[in-house]
Amino acid sequence: MTAPAPKSGFQSYLAQLWAHRWLVLVALALATLGAWQAGRVILGPAVVVEPVQRGDLVQTVVASGHVETPYRVEIGAQITGMVADVLVEEGQSVTHGQPLVSIAREELNAVFVQAHGAVAQAEARLRQLTELTLPVARENLAQAQALLKNAQATFDRTSELANHGNATRAALDDAQRALDQARAQVNAAQFQVYTASPGGSDDVMARTQLDQANATLEAARSRLAYATITAPRDGVLISRSVERGTIVQPGRTLLVLAPAGDTQLVVDVDERNLGMIALGQPALASADAYPNQRFAAKVTYINPGIDITRATVEVKLTVPDPPAYLRQDMTVSVDIETARSAGVLVLPRRAIRDLQSGRPWVLAIRDGRAYRQPVTLGLVGNTRIEILDGLKAGDAAIPEGAGVVIGQRVRPVLP
Repeated sequence: MTAPAPKSGFQSYLAQLWAHRWLVLVALALATLGAWQAGRVILGPAVVVEPVQRGDLVQTVVASGHVETPYRVEIGAQITGMVADVLVEEGQSVTHGQPLVSIAREELNAVFVQAHGAVAQAEARLRQLTELTLPVARENLAQAQALLKNAQATFDRTSELANHGNATRAALDDAQRALDQARAQVNAAQFQVYTASPGGSDDVMARTQLDQANATLEAARSRLAYATITAPRDGVLISRSVERGTIVQPGRTLLVLAPAGDTQLVVDVDERNLGMIALGQPALASADAYPNQRFAAKVTYINPGIDITRATVEVKLTVPDPPAYLRQDMTVSVDIETARSAGVLVLPRRAIRDLQSGRPWVLAIRDGRAYRQPVTLGLVGNTRIEILDGLKAGDAAIPEGAGVVIGQRVRPVLP
């Protein structure tokens, strides 16, 4: 057999490395880790920073509340009675004049019929006075006047004869009595004609009775109409507290109506933000049930008083074009736009320290080290804040929570 050729020095070295490969890998890993740690010590850790940029900023005040109509109508009965039927359900849309509740009307019908009969009787009495009593009184007056004329002629003749001695005193006295009776009959007939004529006492009494009967009939008709409770205007019934068989009476609320028309949002704004709220400011709102569907609103009312228990002020916003899904008493969130700036320096809120202290500052970077930089702030948005002074475009700030202290070396990394 031929003996194998001896290995060269290089091959022998490679063989030794392969035999100790795991030790070599560990040594390389330790060397790499050491180099990385040395870089961290010399250059500092890599930190994601927030750059100062120019952009548009909208300052808003966020508040929550509920949907509400400008007012609500409480509907009740105007008479006492038993409910015969309830014709609507809670949440139903109704129109002006639509029947809502029916009250039993048997007794009301009887009163109405009785009042109608009283009117007919009073009208008949007035027609009787005009068609019968007055003509008869006028005829009686004409007869009485004729008798008076005859009595006067008889008295004149008897008086002439008595003056010439051709008639006795007794005959003259009889003629005088007949004349007096005729005059009395004429006066009585004239009075009957006057009382039966328009403006006379009998006529006034008959017309008064007719007016009273008509008033009683109208009251009965109104009470009969009250037996059907109707919607006073278009809207949605948001509450119902009446059922068939219920005894109702005036003063008790049976239904609550939210009238159709303007929809408003009623929210509670923190007292600290009151100085930023003004009438006419635009807003974007969303219902908690539909958070991704926002709609426009406008501030139309600011309560002059403060709720001392919650340190809030009530603000109302009108919704010009309410979405179809909006319901009464829905919970809503509102972003009220209080100011707007375009092309200003902005920085994310998380990069600004001591924001509420009145002396805000940021942890900026200069010559590879973190340092404290005071800043002057402008508009405050939900996620970004306007920088008026202290930083310029292109500068960077270290956000809170990065674990960096003042004076530490850092390597800034843009997000």
